[in-house]
Amino acid sequence: MAAEFLEHQGYLIIDRNCRTPYGEIDLVAQDGAVLVFVEVKTRTSDAFGFPEESITPKKQEHLISAAQAILQSMSNQPNSWRIDVIAIRKLKSVEQPEIVHFKNAVN
Repeated sequence: MAAEFLEHQGYLIIDRNCRTPYGEIDLVAQDGAVLVFVEVKTRTSDAFGFPEESITPKKQEHLISAAQAILQSMSNQPNSWRIDVIAIRKLKSVEQPEIVHFKNAVN
């Protein structure tokens, strides 16, 4: 669902579920000249808050380390990259899930 959302926004999906020693990156995409690492979080209830609230400082550190590991493995590194978060709220009371895209969510 997140990949389809990004493709409709003009992103090119390069890879999915990239595993590194520091954790997994859900999606790797291209937004123009920018390489984008995407963390996807989903909630089916608001009992524990919004999905994006689960990106703790420790999770942010893991995302940065995982992104850097992927960058180091690339033979042709991009000049610019960022980490985005896609939050999918699939509440049972709503027919269509809400998708919220946080660009450059982790610095």
